[in-house]
Amino acid sequence: MDKYTACVWPRLEPFMIGVLPATPPSKFSMHYLRKMASYVRTRDGCFPRLGWHMWRHIACGKLQLAEELAWLYFETFDLLMPRSAEQRLEWAEALSQSQSPKELDRQRCQLSVNTLQFLLFLYLQQLNRISLRTSLIGEEWPSPRSRSPSSSSERETKISSQNKNWDDQAHLTFIQTHLAELLELLVEPGQLSSSGQVLRDSQLTSEAIESLSLLLEGSVSHSHTVHPIHKLLSRPALQSQAGFSKISRTYSLQQFQGFLHQALCLNPFGISTFSQSGKKLAWSMQVEGTLKKAKIFRNTHLAPPGSRLVLMSHVCKQTLAKDSEKLNDANIKLHRCSEAFIYLLSPLRSVTLDKCRNSTVVLGPVGTSVHIQSCENVRVVCVAGHLTVGGSFHCTIHALTPTRPLLLPGNVSLTLAPFHTHYPTLEDHMASVGLAVVPNLWDQPLLFGAEGSTTDAGCYHIQPPSEFYPLVIPFQMEGDNCEFPWDLPADYQKAVEGREKAIEDWQKTVKEAHLNKVQRRQFQALVEQKFHEWLLETGKRQELDSLLPSALNPSTSTSLDHWPSSHTSNSGLNVLKDQPPEQAMGRAPTVC
Repeated sequence: MDKYTACVWPRLEPFMIGVLPATPPSKFSMHYLRKMASYVRTRDGCFPRLGWHMWRHIACGKLQLAEELAWLYFETFDLLMPRSAEQRLEWAEALSQSQSPKELDRQRCQLSVNTLQFLLFLYLQQLNRISLRTSLIGEEWPSPRSRSPSSSSERETKISSQNKNWDDQAHLTFIQTHLAELLELLVEPGQLSSSGQVLRDSQLTSEAIESLSLLLEGSVSHSHTVHPIHKLLSRPALQSQAGFSKISRTYSLQQFQGFLHQALCLNPFGISTFSQSGKKLAWSMQVEGTLKKAKIFRNTHLAPPGSRLVLMSHVCKQTLAKDSEKLNDANIKLHRCSEAFIYLLSPLRSVTLDKCRNSTVVLGPVGTSVHIQSCENVRVVCVAGHLTVGGSFHCTIHALTPTRPLLLPGNVSLTLAPFHTHYPTLEDHMASVGLAVVPNLWDQPLLFGAEGSTTDAGCYHIQPPSEFYPLVIPFQMEGDNCEFPWDLPADYQKAVEGREKAIEDWQKTVKEAHLNKVQRRQFQALVEQKFHEWLLETGKRQELDSLLPSALNPSTSTSLDHWPSSHTSNSGLNVLKDQPPEQAMGRAPTVC
């Protein structure tokens, strides 16, 4: 076998999902993580598994982090772990039954993480660290002198709009640049000098190599099979290249580092490569002008789990709907979409909205995180394991989430509201990704600022019940779920019932008026006129028009099970092929 026949690349999910899109606390620097790496190996309850009780002691007592911030990183790391849907549902049930802070803390203490992988995870948070002096020297490390509140706020806002979580080239550069320090965190304390430096003849245990599988995976020669790094190194030929000793059952740190430098390459499933090699998703209408810019790519036909990506870019003035296995467990990015209505009604892995404007996005259950960055006037409807919003303006988020929504710097006039829709397979999809209806912390956001301090609490408000209206999915789908699978908060349920009562009273009033046929026609015409005026004033006309292909029979019902006509007008339904909807009609109230 030829030398260096292995290709190794950074895994996508630790960066896309695990790295918070914000400047990390300064205590996550190598200086403090080196101390933590030595500390955890000498304390009970810290190694090889680190429990919440000990991490809280380290984070709050040693690193001076707030407890809520310590828990944020702990639960974010846990989202990355390969747990079954059943395990996550059991965990959600246990949390929902914790009636007091003491019971909740007792339950959290049942959770533990791989110590070495958690150290690597904390180091990865530096991916988004920036300073006022960037680019000239290539690295982006902050100066201790630039700590004024104003400059810190500006840096935080900038990081919210320019994070590197989806940039696979940045992932590779980060690993290549900081490989020595990443490996140093995995070395046993006895392998360090009195000053804390790694000795030249230091060794890495097989356990340390296995922990690197959080970050690295690869393949051998021209094989298309992807393996985590520790399984890749189970081949004798590669073990010798990586400095493995059969006597000590360890790897030479120096030789292993050289092996990785030679083998590291760009992730072949990353966003920078699959836009050229990935498969395009077609939809029923593609026309000239702004719509021609729309690009939708996926690599789900060839990527391994954890690397399944779908990119939707420049979707403008269209309605896109998809319910397909091609989206199942995929990481979705919506980029620069505007004046669009997007329905992705499948169980998803993660979703990122980047620089979207004036749009509505309705998502199936998202097993890990939904991140909204640099968006304006966007409505997002989601069930998600975690939710973050940064640098966004006038956005409304209807969420069901078991974790506190994370509000990063730069947000203005956000509205948080309860999840308010359903579709026939929603409950099945939630069960498949391990999300339950409780606990639901949609109205308890965590405000994240520089060094974990609280950002402006005025950046958001809770939607008043008087402004709350349930959302109807305008498509027919197969399934059993025909109503909300949970109870709305009492105030919102009362508001909904009040409106239903008002409609019943109105219908009763009309009926008791005993109008003749001419009067009924005149009254119906007046109601329809006022209804269409309201559609125009509120902008709802565009949403309805986008659901009505002109070439279709008006009597045809909207469905996610059939193809639309390919001869639709500019206002017609633009549906991703694979069970698209056909049509939805907007009708004025009928005079009874």
